[in-house]
Amino acid sequence: MAATMRGGNVALAIIFLCFTCSNNVFLLRSSSASSPIDDFLRCLSGKIPAEQVFTQSSSGFMAELTSSVQNPRFVTNATVRPACIVAASDASHVQAAVRCGHRSGVRLRVRSGGHDYEGLSYRAVRAETFAVLDLAGLRAVRVRAGDATAWVDSGATLGELYYAVGTANPGFAFPGGACSTVGVGGYLSGGGIGLMMRKFGIGADNVLDAMIVNADGELLDRGRMGEDLFWAIRGGGGESFGVVVSWRLKLSMVPPTVAVFTIAKTAGDGGGGDAAALLAKWETLILQPFLPDLTIRVVLQGRTALFQCLYLGSGGCARLAATMRAYFPELGMTASDCHDLTWLRAMAFISLGAADAPPEGMLRRTNNLGTYVKSKSDYVRRPMGAAAWSALFADHLASNNAGVLILEPHGGVVGAVIPDMATPYPHRAGVLYNIQYGVFWWGDDEGESSAAARRWLDALYAAMEAAVSGNPREAFVNYRDLDIGENAVVGGVTEYESARRWGERYFMGNFRRLAAVKGRVDPGDYFRNEQSIPPLLQPY
Repeated sequence: MAATMRGGNVALAIIFLCFTCSNNVFLLRSSSASSPIDDFLRCLSGKIPAEQVFTQSSSGFMAELTSSVQNPRFVTNATVRPACIVAASDASHVQAAVRCGHRSGVRLRVRSGGHDYEGLSYRAVRAETFAVLDLAGLRAVRVRAGDATAWVDSGATLGELYYAVGTANPGFAFPGGACSTVGVGGYLSGGGIGLMMRKFGIGADNVLDAMIVNADGELLDRGRMGEDLFWAIRGGGGESFGVVVSWRLKLSMVPPTVAVFTIAKTAGDGGGGDAAALLAKWETLILQPFLPDLTIRVVLQGRTALFQCLYLGSGGCARLAATMRAYFPELGMTASDCHDLTWLRAMAFISLGAADAPPEGMLRRTNNLGTYVKSKSDYVRRPMGAAAWSALFADHLASNNAGVLILEPHGGVVGAVIPDMATPYPHRAGVLYNIQYGVFWWGDDEGESSAAARRWLDALYAAMEAAVSGNPREAFVNYRDLDIGENAVVGGVTEYESARRWGERYFMGNFRRLAAVKGRVDPGDYFRNEQSIPPLLQPY
């Protein structure tokens, strides 16, 4: 029997998806001894407009810092904040920031949409002097009607990309994710999974070219950067190899209308409508080679399973209904559940949660400073089965309505056609689905609510160990998790062996190749954070 999710639960699921300087001059410290950050600011002067550089004493510093923060855990009084923020609006600003940073010994952390799950694009774990290079002002999308490609800047959001493609080039689409506020740069740098990857591959599989500023401040296209670096930036994680300022994307044709539905079911309902039994059936559909047009992802919260479908085949709801009757009749889809929408409106439906949601809603760039979040990830390679799902609901999910699991099905093109080494994203052949775990709390990050939330998440993650991949236990770099390891810096560079602990879980057999590329393009390890790729300086 279908169940209706309470408004608060739907909102949580959507959240989860998703010097005073009045005269506009840089105010440097009045010390006779020049600090690295003083040198950095002096170097930038004249290269970047003064109003686009914010020091910690600037009146607009905190507003700029928090403009795209998605987790208040990382803007507390204890947070290690940047010494300054450079708000780039041109590729030349990126080049200047990199050259000045290198010259002065100030490292850059690069932010596009602010969705880094550990906030590493704008904060550090331990005390250090660094600057943030904010790319939100680099957000153009260049697309022409009838053209199967588009150029998009890294600071654009997925919603801005969808809107530009859907309005200027109807009939074409890009396989992005469900959260419209995610930055394009971060999404593609981590590979980028979503509801269209079974048909068209992950986001990074659809990158044709890119413009990157390397550690020397040079602006390079695919031809000049070389194929190894081009391979690495398409899923090897952001902020390791340089600053990608724009991407040339392959667009794919879609029907004039596609079909979508959302159906909620409850665990413990009798008969075939029980959410656990439906999840067991859903697992068996993922690797069916003849269903790449059909993607059904599942959001679990409390005792509810929300089945969310995007159908990219021709025939819309009528064809989808026939397909569901043939392969998944237990879900009980009816004509009233389904909506025929343009691809653009379908993405608004998925991102915003309503069939009548206007696509313009995806253009809102928002932050989240009220709800605390911690996330983890897994990959599943064999079905769990109904009994295991029933136990998961009873032992974990039913006791915490502030916990969410998102199950993202693989298979299709991403699993059976594109090899594991095509891009750094290795979770392809044999993967059934990715799991994103999340838990929310309110108040602060130090009290009992925080501790209770983390205990719940850690217990759930431990309980899932037997059901998910192992040796290594795979994880998704776009759902960054510092619990699985942090880099050690030895002799001024990241130690390779320390990074293997987390790196082989994100990248598996591709990790060593990524480190070799890093060793060639950034041997001094200028682009570095707590989970950046280490430079492997010996032959690959």
